[in-house]
Amino acid sequence: MKTFPKDAVTRARVLVVGDVMLDRYWFGAVERISPEAPVPVVHVARREDRLGGAANVARNAVALGAKVTLVGLVGVDEPATRVHALLAEAGVTAHLIADAAHPTTLKMRVLARQQQMLRIDFEEKPTAGLLDTLQAQVAPLFTEHDVVVFSDYAKGALAHVEALITLARRQGIAVLVDPKGSDYQRYRGATLVTPNRGEMQQAVGHWSSEADLAERAQALREQLELEALLVTRSEQGMTLFTAQGSDHVDAQAHEVFDVSGAGDTVLATLAVMRAVGVDWPEAMRWANRAGGIVVGKLGTSTVTAGELA
Repeated sequence: MKTFPKDAVTRARVLVVGDVMLDRYWFGAVERISPEAPVPVVHVARREDRLGGAANVARNAVALGAKVTLVGLVGVDEPATRVHALLAEAGVTAHLIADAAHPTTLKMRVLARQQQMLRIDFEEKPTAGLLDTLQAQVAPLFTEHDVVVFSDYAKGALAHVEALITLARRQGIAVLVDPKGSDYQRYRGATLVTPNRGEMQQAVGHWSSEADLAERAQALREQLELEALLVTRSEQGMTLFTAQGSDHVDAQAHEVFDVSGAGDTVLATLAVMRAVGVDWPEAMRWANRAGGIVVGKLGTSTVTAGELA
């Protein structure tokens, strides 16, 4: 691998659009079983909030040194206040559309002895009016950035992602998509799509060999008119498919502690590398290194330029 382009990264301008979430962690200890039901009683000793979803992608890109703008939807509630505060603390420029009828997406996790005991999700789909407002907010920002990332967590912010991709490509900037679901036609015309192994199986079915995967992946890439398709494969590393063929890199994690948000770190690293002109094979290797570092940390975390270098 080449030297990490730290100076160039500080000039990179990344736009992130998608499902903004707050990850809330309650840490405690379990010493007894509840007399009310056969469940453990967690005595909460510490609480921590972290940015999730598209907000975590933005935070990761900033951690690498890029200038980042985030557009998404939040409510008028306490989680939204925390999201704003954490984004400001991270150095992300936020354009968040607030609506009292649309609660901020919140994932609350209860952990004991570094093991997740329970997760509770609070979320609602946005209205058509909110989606129109989001598109109007995003459209003028394309010309001010080198690359746009669409972070799709199927919470509804990217229900009209097709129109957003069309607008972005008209402005001539690279479009990276973290997909969800099985309908990949929504992402037609993007520059790069980054499904994980499970998401890829949803899109093209189960493959029987590496050759079979390559055939299915290239067919999907051509069908969607993508420049590149990157399949992240957990312990099997990552495989990149382009018109030039395929390229693979093995996983680099020495010890996997928590995979939460690892895909966000990979996506952010790819976006930053693309923004400074790094080609896809080299960008994949930096993203793989970043992913290998972040899975050794608890919860949704980031990787810095210093750690990568």
